[in-house]
Amino acid sequence: MTNFAGVSGSQLRQYIERIERLEEEKANIANDIREVFAEAKSNGFDPKIMRQVIKIRKMNHDERAEQEEVLGVYLHALGMAADNPDVEDMSSRDITAAA
Repeated sequence: MTNFAGVSGSQLRQYIERIERLEEEKANIANDIREVFAEAKSNGFDPKIMRQVIKIRKMNHDERAEQEEVLGVYLHALGMAADNPDVEDMSSRDITAAA
């Protein structure tokens, strides 16, 4: 490969090929994740809720506490808080029935 304007063609090609391989691996991993969610769904789990749990597990404690506090404020403001008698108690529902 040649150099053009100070750019090594062979070095650039190596970077591009590495990125292409990683992109292919990323696509394969994404497909594997979809398959796991499909398997979980077939066993009665809700993939949407599973994604939320994964998102929450990635948060640190303080970040999670702050988000829950803000969510509580918003729900209260909209009359949707758990202590509102007009709101159905979600804990008594069978969550696997919706899957």
